[in-house]
Amino acid sequence: MIDAVMRALGIALAMGWEILWPLILGFALSAAVQAVVSKQQMSQLLPDDRPRSIATALALGAASSSCSYAAVALARSIFRKGAHFTAAMAFEMASTNLVLELSIIMVALLGWQLTLAEFVGAPLMVVLLVFLFRMFLSRDLLEQAKDQADKGIAGRMEGHAEMDMSVTEGGSLWQRMTSDRGFTAISQYFVMDWAAVWMDIVGGLLIAGSLAAWVPNAFWKSFFLSGHPVFATLWGPIVGPLVAVISFVCSVGNIPMAAVLWNGGISFGGVIAFIFADLIVLPILNIYRKYYGLKMAVFLFVTFYIAMAVGALIVDLIFGGFALIPSERKAQVVEASISWDYTTWLNLAFLALAGLLVWRFLKTGGPAMLHMMNRPADHGHAHH
Repeated sequence: MIDAVMRALGIALAMGWEILWPLILGFALSAAVQAVVSKQQMSQLLPDDRPRSIATALALGAASSSCSYAAVALARSIFRKGAHFTAAMAFEMASTNLVLELSIIMVALLGWQLTLAEFVGAPLMVVLLVFLFRMFLSRDLLEQAKDQADKGIAGRMEGHAEMDMSVTEGGSLWQRMTSDRGFTAISQYFVMDWAAVWMDIVGGLLIAGSLAAWVPNAFWKSFFLSGHPVFATLWGPIVGPLVAVISFVCSVGNIPMAAVLWNGGISFGGVIAFIFADLIVLPILNIYRKYYGLKMAVFLFVTFYIAMAVGALIVDLIFGGFALIPSERKAQVVEASISWDYTTWLNLAFLALAGLLVWRFLKTGGPAMLHMMNRPADHGHAHH
């Protein structure tokens, strides 16, 4: 028993070491983008569900934090301030599927084909969601959701979602990023994003390590119907989101588990559907219930699930048609071994960068901001 636990922990540690530098790089780049993109005008930029507003929502989501809880909180915030509900949900999806740190960790663990599929599939999923909302979202249900949203019931990370440290004046993007205020803003977004998602990352690694160590590949191959390619292609996008729902892991924390499932035999589209589904894990479904009421929570689960499954299946068919699905499954699920290779040197270099940003954060009033991350939005504002 002890040997099995140690092997699971060893795999989790080795996977964490493998993705450390990509995570730091991704969060640093994301922080740099957030430092020059203000949240203050978001609700005015998303007045309807027309293509321009949806495209803007995708761009704003891609430039935001990857924390699923912060994305859900911010989506409610901009909805309360006048943004169109469909556009707010599109923003929410983009913020967990199109951000820089996600793409970097996906390349490191899953390879470029699945990373490309994620970035092709996420906008497609949003288009499907817009269609479903236009077809089935009634005015009465939307008004009930707005009334519930205006109650301001606390979920998670409202303070983090509301904080806006961006530098919007002072020259070009590069000049703003490299200014004293820009450096401070980058350090604040970097540390606060890490603080928001570290539990998901650790949880994802522990679950992935346990599954890799304890569940034989024969089980996964049977469960995912690997011996029946046609059925597996259809089954993967159906079951992928359901596995995600009960995993409790969201944000970038679900990528290590996706690597285990991919190696285990889930279809190409099934992996994508699993990654998409971090916005319908059980804790977030409960937050939807608090934010918008039970009926809207059920509506969001059903429509999100359909959009995720159908979008992933279409991506699977497209990539299969262009022969872009890898013939071998070589996701980085590594045994416990840390050696002096390029990964170690990159980790040390990026740990130095992280240390510099943490130092700046601590010297500029950062700890006080950490205390406000989980406070209700009305108490969580922070502006420069």
